[in-house]
Amino acid sequence: MEICPYLQYSFEILGKKWNGLIIHYLSLCPNGTAHFSEIKRDLTDITPRALSLKLSELAEYGLIEKKVTIGTPVTISYELTEKGQALTAALKPVQQWALQYK
Repeated sequence: MEICPYLQYSFEILGKKWNGLIIHYLSLCPNGTAHFSEIKRDLTDITPRALSLKLSELAEYGLIEKKVTIGTPVTISYELTEKGQALTAALKPVQQWALQYK
């Protein structure tokens, strides 16, 4: 029996600590967008270094995009991509399952 490579790929992303929570967090934000400091404030147990690494990793997967706005001061925000938004929709049934069976 062969494991589905697409499901395996999904679990490679979601099985890493913080990835699913960061994606879920951004899905709850207006326009799927938040600043680093907002994410850090609300995900209290993650260290700044870990958050930075995870945001970079999720950007490499194409799930979030780092937006830099030039101005005084320069602002950086993180936003779900279309691919990230599709993943959050796919996670809704998992969330319902967790609510029912936890």
